[in-house]
Amino acid sequence: MVNQFNLAHLDTLWSQAREHFFQQVLSWAMAVQVMVIAGAILLAHQARLVINTWLDRLQAKCASISELSGDLPFLIIFRKIIHSSLACVMVWVAHEMADHFNWPREALYAASIILLALTLVRLLTESMTNRFWAKILVGFIWLWAALYVTHLIEPWLNLLSNIDFTLGQVHISLLQVMRASFFILLLYWLSKNLAIIWRAWLMEGSDLSPGVQILLTRLGGLFLYGASVVLILTYLGLDLTVFALFGGALGLGLGFGLQKVFANLVSGFILLADKSIKPGDVIQLGNQYGWINFLGSRYCSVVTRDGIEHLIPNENLITNEVINWSYSQNLVRLKVPLGVAYGSDLEQARDLALEAAGDAKRVLKDPKPSFQLMGFGDNAVNVELRVWIHNPQNGIQSVKSDLLWGIWRRFRDQGIEMPYPQRDVHLKSIPDTLLRTGPQE
Repeated sequence: MVNQFNLAHLDTLWSQAREHFFQQVLSWAMAVQVMVIAGAILLAHQARLVINTWLDRLQAKCASISELSGDLPFLIIFRKIIHSSLACVMVWVAHEMADHFNWPREALYAASIILLALTLVRLLTESMTNRFWAKILVGFIWLWAALYVTHLIEPWLNLLSNIDFTLGQVHISLLQVMRASFFILLLYWLSKNLAIIWRAWLMEGSDLSPGVQILLTRLGGLFLYGASVVLILTYLGLDLTVFALFGGALGLGLGFGLQKVFANLVSGFILLADKSIKPGDVIQLGNQYGWINFLGSRYCSVVTRDGIEHLIPNENLITNEVINWSYSQNLVRLKVPLGVAYGSDLEQARDLALEAAGDAKRVLKDPKPSFQLMGFGDNAVNVELRVWIHNPQNGIQSVKSDLLWGIWRRFRDQGIEMPYPQRDVHLKSIPDTLLRTGPQE
């Protein structure tokens, strides 16, 4: 009896499925929908070829964009989602037209949902470094697509909305949490790439100095990420005044424990704003020379001529004395002190030193080198050779070395003496008894 009922029930289900298949699937309406879907995919493919060609031509025309391509990963993702996103738009337009004229549209609806899910998968998971969470996100996206295609999304949403909890005076459901999680991912991706676009525009489309570009880049990033957090909290219905009070208490507590950190952060913004030190400048700290390689929010990277990279807190650059060799201009005057023996021809020494300065590679002809008489020392006439260079970022000591080598060779060939310190010892008198007998022990 039970077996007969089960067999009859299964036979009824099979008959209904077969009837639905022949009437709905193997029908002219379904064939037309499949042809529309295929046509949309083909048109999207052709459009993708045109857009890719335009992007390649744009990159070839602007060499600077190719330098930034490593910092613009969204360009690669954009190329990958062009096909599926365009096909999704075209199929959805066809679905809306079919809905307007009351034509069959089940296949168009399913295809648009699948294409949209494929676009979201490529958009949100291609740049994720953690593949484990990327796979979880892919699973959620395809589960959402399956629920929409099978028209089970309404029962599922009702189930999630009935699972709720209360946070203070705010009532939050599991459905809101899941939507907020999706919005967080979407807004994070959008903020990250908008910040990169903003940085690229500042570097290529503006005439601002590098320091101002870095400052505006960071302010733009803070604004985008802050706006994303505010939007998410507003969507969840949380009162932002509570966070303001909590943030004030937390800031007061952290202010004492993180004084140096906040001092370096504020100093970094001051350096970027007043442009006293900017990337590319040549600075001197004590006896060390180096150029600014990177100016961060907390520290500054200074690379010396030895290839050693020093990470200096920004506060030290504000409170301590720093010599900026290229602050207002790149012209730098170098002083090379010399000593010439009293018996040498001082005019000839001057001409030879100026000749050596004229043969040096990086010494400028204008302003002209000069030879100054500084004073009369104990052992030599003190003179000084002064020259100008315009590229201190390439090193200063190397120019002095070239000058000294040139002066040394010319002084040696022309007999100009460069004396070393000497001392004369005069003995007034020695008793005759000491000379005959020697010192007594």
